[in-house]
Amino acid sequence: MKRPFALIAAVAISVAIFGGVFVFAHWDEAVPILAMAINYVRYLSAPAGTITTEVAPGYHDTAPPPAVTSIQGATASSQEDWPSYNRTLTSNRFSPLNQINRDNVGKLKILCTYDTHQHTGFNAGLIEVKGALIATTEYDIFSIDPATCHQNWRTHEDYTPGTPQNVNRGAAYMDGRLFRGTQDGRVLAYDFKTGKRLWATAIANPKKGETVPAAPIAWNGLVFAGNAGGDIKGVKGRMYALAAKTGKIVWEFYLVPKTAGDVTRGPQGASPLDTSTWKNPPGSPVNGGATWTSYTLDPMNGLLYVPGGNPAPDFAAGLRRGSNLYSGSVVVLDAKTGAYKKHFKIVPRDWHDWDVSSAPALIHTAGGKELMSVAPKDGHLYGFDLATDAMIYRTPVTRIENADKTFSTTMSVHFCPGSVGGAEWNGPGYDPKTNLIYIGEVEWCTTVTLQAPEKIVKSPAGTPWSGEASVNPFDTWGKQDSFGHWAGWVYAVDADTGAWKWRAKTNYPIQSGMTPTGGGIVFFGDMGGNFYAVDASSGKKLWGQKIGGAIGGGVITYTVNGRQKIAVATGLTEVLWPTEITTAKVSILGLDTGK
Repeated sequence: MKRPFALIAAVAISVAIFGGVFVFAHWDEAVPILAMAINYVRYLSAPAGTITTEVAPGYHDTAPPPAVTSIQGATASSQEDWPSYNRTLTSNRFSPLNQINRDNVGKLKILCTYDTHQHTGFNAGLIEVKGALIATTEYDIFSIDPATCHQNWRTHEDYTPGTPQNVNRGAAYMDGRLFRGTQDGRVLAYDFKTGKRLWATAIANPKKGETVPAAPIAWNGLVFAGNAGGDIKGVKGRMYALAAKTGKIVWEFYLVPKTAGDVTRGPQGASPLDTSTWKNPPGSPVNGGATWTSYTLDPMNGLLYVPGGNPAPDFAAGLRRGSNLYSGSVVVLDAKTGAYKKHFKIVPRDWHDWDVSSAPALIHTAGGKELMSVAPKDGHLYGFDLATDAMIYRTPVTRIENADKTFSTTMSVHFCPGSVGGAEWNGPGYDPKTNLIYIGEVEWCTTVTLQAPEKIVKSPAGTPWSGEASVNPFDTWGKQDSFGHWAGWVYAVDADTGAWKWRAKTNYPIQSGMTPTGGGIVFFGDMGGNFYAVDASSGKKLWGQKIGGAIGGGVITYTVNGRQKIAVATGLTEVLWPTEITTAKVSILGLDTGK
C-alpha cells in the first residue's frame, strides 16, 4: 500500500515543481490569474455594505435646498457634459446639474449596463461628450450611447504590457479626437466618431517596466501624459506634451534628475533640478517620481500641475538620503514649453510608498482664496494658498498610525495608511454651494520589514524595487492587513479652514471619483460595489445599494435628451485588491419616472 501513496506523492511534488517553474517563467501572465484565484477565496465571506455618518460638533447644515428646475433651462451645453477625467481641467469635479436632487434621488435606479466581458483592473475615469460615453480598459477603448448603453464602436489593441498590472485610467477628448495611454508605454489617438486609430507615440520603455496608465488631459492643441513605473528599479518619472494632430513630442520634463545615459525623447523643458537632493550610494540610482493617475491645468495662466510619485526603493530611505526632488511633489510647469515654474513638496521624506498620486484641484473658495487642494496617499488633505504658495492646512482624513516610525531589518513595522492606503488615483471634489471639499480615502494598513541594504542594492534593473524583505511576491509592497480589516472614509472639509464638517465611514475602501452636484448630492462608490448618494451638506445617506463589482473608477453625471444620468465604472478586479471577481461594466443610472 505504501508504493501507491509514494507514487501519488511523487507525482504531486513533480506537478507542484513543474507548476512553480512554469509560473516563474511566465510571471507576468500568471500574476493576474493567481491574484484572481486568491481574491476569489478572500471575497467569499464579504459582508453587505454599510455606511455611518458623523457631523462635527457645532456644525450646522445651513446650505439652501437646491432649486428644482429643468436641466435644459438651467445649464448650458458645456455644463451638461463630462468632457475630461475630472470634468474640468482644474479638476474640481463639481457638476451644476440638479435634476437629480435631495428630494428625488430616492427614485434612482439602474437604467442599463454595458458589459466589457473582461476581468480587468477597471478604474477608468469615464468621460461623456457630444452624445457619447467613452471608457477604456487595458487593451480597449469604446464608445457607447450615454442613455441606452448601446455600443457605438470598440477598438482593441494587441501589445505586450510592461507590467502585469492590467489598468488604464481613461481617455481625453479634444477637437474630434480621443487620446489614451497604454501599458506598453505609448500614447494613442483615435477618431472620436469611428474609433479609428490616428497615431501612436512611444514615451516610455516597457522593457524597463515603464507604462502609461494615466488619463491624459488635452488643451490648446496639446495632449499631456507621463510615464508610470517609479517602483521599478531603473525607472524615472517624466512628463510630456504631444501635438494633438500628429503625436509629435513637443517637450519632455524629467520629474527626478536626468543624468548621463538617460534617454532624450524630445526638447527638454527648462529645469533647475540636479542630484543635490539625492544622496545615493553606488548601486542605488535616482529612481521614481513617476505619474500614474491624471493631471490638472490652469487654462487662464497656462500652467500644468503634475502629481509626482514616490521615490524608490520605496521603503529604504537610507539608500536615497535627501528630499529626493521632485518625487512626492506637485510640480507646476509652463504647459506650452514644459519649463519649470515651481513645486510644492507634499511628502517631505517618504519611506511608506506615499505617492502624491491624484490630480490636485484648483479652487476659488467662498473666502476668496485661490486654493490648491491635494490628497496624497499619506492620509491627509492639504490646502495651499496660491497667492503665497503657503500651506494653510493639513487635515488627517483617514487612520494614521506609526507614520514617523523608522523601518528596520530586525523588526516589522505596522503603519497606516498602508502602501495602498490614503487617496489613490482619484482626488478631491469641491462644491461651491457648500464650500466643502470631499475626499474619499482608504483605511488599510501595511506591515513592512526591510531587506538588508546590500540585497536591495543588488536588485536587478527592471524588477520591483521596494526594499521589503518578504519572499512572498504578493507582499512586495508590504503585507496588507487581512481582508475585511479595512474601511473607507469620506471627509467633507471646509475649503478655507481645513476643518472637517462631516465624515462618513464605510466598511469597504473608497477609491472612486467623488462627484458633488448642483442637486445638493455627493455621489461615490466603494470597493464592495456599493454606490451611494449622500447629502452634500450633512453627509446623510439618501440612497445606496450594491450595483456591481468593486467601484474604483469613474463616477460622472451628464444630461442626454433632457434627462440627467449618472454613469459608474464597476468591476475592478486587480492584483492588489481582494474584490468580487466579475467583469468590468459601465452602469448608467437615472430617475425612475414610473413609465
